[in-house]
Amino acid sequence: MEITYSNIKVIGFDADDTLWVNETYFREAEEEVGRLLSHYETPNKIDQELFRMEIKNLPTYGYGVKGFVLSMIELAIELSDGRVSNEIIGKILDIGKNMINKPIELLDGVEDVLKTLSKNYRLILATKGDLLDQERKLEKSGLLDYFHHIEVLSEKQEANYKKLLKHLDIKPSEFLMIGNSLKSDILPLVNIGAEAIHVPFHTTWQHEKVSKMEASGLEYKTVDNLKEILNFIKTK
Repeated sequence: MEITYSNIKVIGFDADDTLWVNETYFREAEEEVGRLLSHYETPNKIDQELFRMEIKNLPTYGYGVKGFVLSMIELAIELSDGRVSNEIIGKILDIGKNMINKPIELLDGVEDVLKTLSKNYRLILATKGDLLDQERKLEKSGLLDYFHHIEVLSEKQEANYKKLLKHLDIKPSEFLMIGNSLKSDILPLVNIGAEAIHVPFHTTWQHEKVSKMEASGLEYKTVDNLKEILNFIKTK
């Protein structure tokens, strides 16, 4: 059945890897810490153990660069049996600071899409991560004025989205979410009766991946580029 989006009043956008580059910097940081800790383990093992550490720490630190840095430091202490040098800890901290200070690289067509859609719809930003970091990135992006509402969620699950839609005073059928993560931006929305468009990014964090079975039978569109959504959504 063709999805028409005729009832949509509010369009939500994910931020990281939907509007601007983000995951690429995490992959680069993982390679850096792998080199820093190569005296203690192989790069592949370090990568596996860092992912394990991140998942273990999510309930405590949440998402974002700061929690990622703390997990890298904890891993360094664990792999070295407490013998890791202050110099290496300092370099890990520098990795995190460099990530936070990265310039914002908007993805292709982002501003044109927001400018076009903002004429007909209320646009909101619905992202997760560290509040201060996300606010900083949004300010640096130059996109702030396109959004009527900014929501930084601790998790992107069905209950969180239901609470958001209640706050916006709209029905699920009146909401469209656009994002790069099937797990966070697409499946929860479809499950509560909202619409969603998947715009994949070339790199996906392992924690955000879903199986074909989890996504089977659910109705949503997938596009190659954010600009393609203008082919499906009324803009006049």
